[in-house]
Amino acid sequence: MSDTSDKTVNGEIHQRPLSPHIQIYRWTLTMFLSILHRATGVALYAGTLLLVWWLMAAATGPEAFALFQGVAGSWIGRLVLFGYTWALFHHMFGGIKHFIWDTGAGFELSAVEWISRGATVIPILLTLISWVLAYKFMGAF
Repeated sequence: MSDTSDKTVNGEIHQRPLSPHIQIYRWTLTMFLSILHRATGVALYAGTLLLVWWLMAAATGPEAFALFQGVAGSWIGRLVLFGYTWALFHHMFGGIKHFIWDTGAGFELSAVEWISRGATVIPILLTLISWVLAYKFMGAF
């Protein structure tokens, strides 16, 4: 590990700096979105297991499918599906943001901020629109 003891340079004592860590940095939107992008990737992996359960239940028979429908139709099931929808949109727009950066564009500080804000707001809006449309087509309102 890093030695932080005092060192003598030209007869003067200097404290060696510590390595930077998360407590030193000021949190920025891009830092938060980077961590959130990884978290949504993990959530999508877990959500894909739910998709497999749905397909297996549909292939197994009416009893298994009714069980899945009962779980997915409960308030907790719908909350999980809502979160999965948001994670899908968020992860997609995080990927688009990184694709833009991979082309070499959007590295000006103002562009970074606007792209990050867009990658935050647009997934929320698309999730809400998707669910409103889904409920509308299901006849809920």
